[in-house]
Amino acid sequence: MEPCRRFTTSHVIRTIPAILILGILSLRVAECRVKVSSTLQYPAINCRKHSAVLTDFGAVGDGKTSNTKAFKAAIDSLSKFASDGGAQLIVPPGKWLTGSFNLTSHFTLFLHKDALILASQDMESEWPLLPVLPSYGRGRDAADGRFSSLIFGTNLTDVVITGNNGTIDGQGAFWWEKFRNDELKVTRPYMIELMYSDQIQISNLTLINSPSWFVHPVYSSNVLIQGLTILAPVDSPNTDGIDPDSCTNTRIEDCFIVSGDDCIAVKSGWDQYGIKFGMPSKHLIIRRLTCISPDSATIALGSEMSGGIQDVRAEDITAIDTESGVRIKTAIGRGAFVKDIYARRMTFKTMKYVFWMTGTYNQHPDEGFNPKAFPEIQGINYKDVVAENVTYAARLDGIANDPFTGICISNATITLTEKPKKLPWNCTDVAGVTGNVTPQPCSSLPEKEGVDCHFPEDRLPIDDIQLKTCFATTHALF
Repeated sequence: MEPCRRFTTSHVIRTIPAILILGILSLRVAECRVKVSSTLQYPAINCRKHSAVLTDFGAVGDGKTSNTKAFKAAIDSLSKFASDGGAQLIVPPGKWLTGSFNLTSHFTLFLHKDALILASQDMESEWPLLPVLPSYGRGRDAADGRFSSLIFGTNLTDVVITGNNGTIDGQGAFWWEKFRNDELKVTRPYMIELMYSDQIQISNLTLINSPSWFVHPVYSSNVLIQGLTILAPVDSPNTDGIDPDSCTNTRIEDCFIVSGDDCIAVKSGWDQYGIKFGMPSKHLIIRRLTCISPDSATIALGSEMSGGIQDVRAEDITAIDTESGVRIKTAIGRGAFVKDIYARRMTFKTMKYVFWMTGTYNQHPDEGFNPKAFPEIQGINYKDVVAENVTYAARLDGIANDPFTGICISNATITLTEKPKKLPWNCTDVAGVTGNVTPQPCSSLPEKEGVDCHFPEDRLPIDDIQLKTCFATTHALF
C-alpha cells in the first residue's frame, strides 16, 4: 500500500474545485492504515528483556493458514536470548492455527485477549510422536507412543504461558470422535505439557476443547497455575482440567473448570512403571477452585499414584453438579501411598458422593503389575464441609487386609436428596474418626467429641513466590 502523504489545504484549493476536497481527503484516509501500539501489564515470575510479535515471523491470523513454522521460527530465534534477560513472544489479535510446538527456557508466551490459538487437525504432519512416559510404560489411550502436546517443553527452566485471557482451542471434537471409534493407535495430545522442568507459570488464559488432558506438568517442580478458565463438554472423554503428575511444589488457584473428567487429577505413575520411576507428587496447594463435572471428581488422587502422593492441601473448593468431592482412586498393584491429605472449606451442590475412596480401580497398563504391591492410604483429613442435594454422603471402599486408615472428617453438614438412599454411608476396610458430622457416619468412623481434623498452617515454598509486574507491547493496524 502507498504510504500516506501530507497535503496542504491551500495546495488542493489551487488545483481542484473545493467541492471535491472532502471526497479526495476521505479516500486518502481510507487508504491509510495506522499502526497503533498498546502496552499491557501482567504478573509473572520473571520479566523479559527482549520481545517479539508472532507476525514478525510471517504468521497469518486468518484461522486457516498453518502457523506451526512461524511459532517454531519465533521460539528458535528468541531462544538465543535465554542467557541475556530472556524473551517473550506476543500472540496478537487473530486466529492462529498451529500444530504442536516446543517452548524454550527463560521464555514467556503471551496471548492478547483477542488472540485465539487453534490446534491443527492435520494429524499426519502437525503432530510429532513422542515415546511413552517412563512412569506409565505405555500411552494412556493406547499401548504405543503418544502425540506431542500442542504446547510442549522438556528440561526447561523459567517458563511462563500467560495472557490477558487469550484463548487456546484444542478443537478436541476431531480427536474425541477418533478415540470413541477406536481409530487411534497412539495417545491423544494434551493441550499443555511441560516435562522435567522447573519454575513454571501457566496463568490467565481460557482453554477450551482439549483433545485429552488440558494442563499436564510432569516430573517438574515449582509450578504455579492461576486464573485458568477450562471448558469442555461434560461428555467429552478424558478431558481432565489440570493433572500435576510426579511434581513437587505446585500451586493451583483461582481456576474455573467444566470438564468431561476430573477437574484436577493428581498423579504419579502407573503400577510397576510408576513404582520403578519413584517420583511422588508432593507439596501441592489447591485453592479457590470451582468445578462442574457430572461424571467425575472435583479433585482426584490417582488412580495412577504408584510414585506416591503426599502433602496435598485443598481449601475453598466449590463444586456444582459434580459426581464427587475429593476422590481417592487406587488398587492392588499400584503400591506407594496417598497420605497427609488435607481439605477444608468445601461447598458442594448436587453430588452423588461427597466422600469417595476406591480401592478397586483396576485399570492396569499390562499384566506385569505386582499383585503384592498394596497401596498405603493414610492420614486423610476433611473439615468444614457443606453439601446439598446429595445422593450418598460417602462411599469408602478400602482393600481387604490393607485398610485405609487415619481418616478424619469434622464439621460436615450433608443434606440428602428428597428420596435418599437407605444407607447414606457405605464403608468397608476403613478406619478413622469423625466429629460434628451429619448424617451419622458409619461405625468404622465413630463420632468423637471435640474432633477437629488437622489442616497445616505452615507455608510451603511455592506460597512465597513473588510475582513481578511485566509489560507486553502489542500492535494493531487500523
